[in-house]
Amino acid sequence: MTTAKILVVEDDRNLLAALKYNLQKESYDVVTAADGIEALEAARREKPELIILDVMLPKLNGFEVCRIIRKEMTVPILMLTAKNDEVDKIVGLEIGADDYMTKPFSMRELLARVGAMLRRVEMAKIQPAGEKITQQVSDLEIDSARHQAFLRGSKLELSPKEFDLLAFLAQNKGFVFNREQLLEKVWGYDYAGDTRTVDVHIRWLRQKIENDPAKPERLVTVRGTGYKLEG
Repeated sequence: MTTAKILVVEDDRNLLAALKYNLQKESYDVVTAADGIEALEAARREKPELIILDVMLPKLNGFEVCRIIRKEMTVPILMLTAKNDEVDKIVGLEIGADDYMTKPFSMRELLARVGAMLRRVEMAKIQPAGEKITQQVSDLEIDSARHQAFLRGSKLELSPKEFDLLAFLAQNKGFVFNREQLLEKVWGYDYAGDTRTVDVHIRWLRQKIENDPAKPERLVTVRGTGYKLEG
């Protein structure tokens, strides 16, 4: 099995060293960067399987780095924020981050999230040779073998987590899931009750698959319960 390469972007030298040490203990190949410009260069050069990205960075902040990287590649991004501020969290998710953690955090929890994110990427790659695994929901096609989705034949540009969420809902078409269930099934761990992540990803998906995202007809809200994908 190939060792996953992780890019860690953090300007606090002590935290950067701790992250590198603990990730290497888990046998990950770790590349580091200490500012936003260096992060972009490393991401383009190293093509990591996952990026751990601090928000507060010199030269170019983490939000700008995330926005640029998301336009260029679909690598999963885990953002770190020093403030327990909902605005920072939501901004990060809205510009394409897949997950976030607030400092100070448990290294054990960070490693668990990293493992869960990488397992999702690995599962997407491992499909039986020659087998096409697709879900058809009206004129929406989800191809799990290629980790791609198409609307009326046109490829959708989805982040890894957007695809995972869409694929899960397509596999369970017509069934309603609350936010906690979606966090468990799609994110793969207990998200300690912070359900805003789901709402943001639902909103992003609607912008890409609905004719009118303000009046969704495919990915609908069941008031007081959760979300479902209509057939």
